[in-house]
Amino acid sequence: MLWLLLVFPPALVVFFWWSFHKRQTLMIQFIQARLLPGLVAGISPTRQKIQIGCLVLAVAGIIIALARPQWGFTWEEVKVRGVDIVVAIDTSKSMLAQDIAPNRLTRAKLAALDLMGLAKSDRLGLVAFAGNAFLQCPLTIDDAAFRQSVEALDVNTIPQGGTALAEAIQTAQTAFKEGDNHRVLVLITDGEDHDSGPLEAAQKAAQDGLKIYTIGIGTPEGELLRIKDAQGHEDYVRDEQGNVVKSHLKERLLQEIASATDGGFYLHLSGAKTMDTLYDQGLAKLPKAEHQQKLIKRFEERFQWPLSIAILLLLAEILLPERKRESKSAPAPAPVSKRPLRKVTALLLLLFVPVVTRASPSSALRDYKAGNYDQALKEYQQLLQRKSDDPRLHFNAGTAAYRNNQFDEAAKQFDEAVGSPDLKLQQLSYYNRGNAEYWVGEKNADPTKRTEAWEKSLKDYELSMKLNPQDTDARFNHDFVKKRLEQLKQQQQNNSQQNKSDQKDQNQDQQQQNQQSNQSKQDQQQQQQSQQSQSGQKQGESQQSQQNQQSQQAKQDQQQQQAAKQAQDQKQNQQQASQAAAQPKEKSDEKDQQAYAAGQMTPEQARQLLDSQKGDEKILNLKQEGKPVDTSKPFRDW
Repeated sequence: MLWLLLVFPPALVVFFWWSFHKRQTLMIQFIQARLLPGLVAGISPTRQKIQIGCLVLAVAGIIIALARPQWGFTWEEVKVRGVDIVVAIDTSKSMLAQDIAPNRLTRAKLAALDLMGLAKSDRLGLVAFAGNAFLQCPLTIDDAAFRQSVEALDVNTIPQGGTALAEAIQTAQTAFKEGDNHRVLVLITDGEDHDSGPLEAAQKAAQDGLKIYTIGIGTPEGELLRIKDAQGHEDYVRDEQGNVVKSHLKERLLQEIASATDGGFYLHLSGAKTMDTLYDQGLAKLPKAEHQQKLIKRFEERFQWPLSIAILLLLAEILLPERKRESKSAPAPAPVSKRPLRKVTALLLLLFVPVVTRASPSSALRDYKAGNYDQALKEYQQLLQRKSDDPRLHFNAGTAAYRNNQFDEAAKQFDEAVGSPDLKLQQLSYYNRGNAEYWVGEKNADPTKRTEAWEKSLKDYELSMKLNPQDTDARFNHDFVKKRLEQLKQQQQNNSQQNKSDQKDQNQDQQQQNQQSNQSKQDQQQQQQSQQSQSGQKQGESQQSQQNQQSQQAKQDQQQQQAAKQAQDQKQNQQQASQAAAQPKEKSDEKDQQAYAAGQMTPEQARQLLDSQKGDEKILNLKQEGKPVDTSKPFRDW
């Protein structure tokens, strides 16, 4: 994972570029333009860039050194100490029996390879035997050669049928050189021997210093032998008389062969730890002997070069000043230098570069155990960005969010974790999601949303109990949330009925208010009608008084007109009288009589009329006369 450190050099370049421009912006904002040239006098931008380049290259060199580059190699001789072990495997057709899966021969080959993995410093050889025996692989420390020889074994390796245990022991003895000590033979077979003399061969081998460990493979009850032909058809193996052959494990014979040698013993191949038992209790206790030297290719470490270059670059960055050298005659005021900060930055980079600065499950777990749930959640979220399909990370992130009281985030993470193929993790995810949904509803003041969240919580608890019916915590929480949900629904129902009752009372109050409002409107209308009738009566009385006044005024005007007309007639009569004064009196009398006879007023009559009307003159009354209001009658509001 060291290649992740390669992001540091580009990140440093971006950081220094950003800091340079940020510093320029701040200087322009806080320093006047006329003072800026004097403050930055002598600072060389080229040297600053060289320092940044040295720092970035030094970090890159440290990363390369941590990767341990290697090129070139040398051959180195190594002396090997161990035991010489020959493994003899039965390849007769009886090894095709399937009483041990997949069959006896395949299990024998796997056992030999397991022994190779345990005997790393020992020399191993291989003997295949059936009707006769053959040295398949001589003693060697080359594990690849031994593996290849074992994998090549089958029932056709030895053409001759049958099982010759004595010949297998004798062939194994030939694999050891003269003078070699600590010789070991591991015999893997079902124990069926068709020749005589295996015990005698074992006793003779024991005199030559050979230890025999026998491994029985198969079952004492036996199994019918099956074989496939070239066309893939399967048939039973039959003897010369045509009878089906059934193979049995001969444990007694194998025990006798192992007991014939000093220190040998018998084991039944029945599990994965059989070869471990053989090596720990038998082979590992034998004294080791030096074998031939082994050549090992050893690569040359080259991390010193990039590390040395990084150290030199850091020294150059520290020793190279930012300012140019100036003459002593005109020294410039030295501004506040940032050299200590840069040295500290370089030192911190040297200290922290070897550490992989990224979130890890171990660091997140430490934060979680320390109670720093917020930091643990952030680290799990960073891990999920790189491995979003890991349900375990989702589960841990949900647990940290739950502990941090971020129940919505916890429910989201547990929802991602329920898809885990691990049923245990799936059951825990349902359980924890139910807890988170309960608290989401508990924190919500809206009864509808609280009901929805608690119903989801119940479903999660039910799914958790289906996966683990023995989970008492899930059952207890399920019953608790169910009870709370029923209480909430009952409360909502009571509130609904109370709201309906309040609404009904409110409607009744509204109706009463409407009736009172209508009654008040009717009373107002009746009062207005009464006022209009009274005002109409008063208006009629005023109109009648005005009409009386107008009639009186008309009468007075008519009288004045008549008086004026009489005065005019009197004047005309005077004129006529003056004109007829010269005439004789008889004539005037005659005219007067004629006028009187004709109904006209004589001048004397007119004068008398005017004198009589002088006493009848009076002043015009401007006050409106009307009928007085009777205050004794009560007022009725209609």
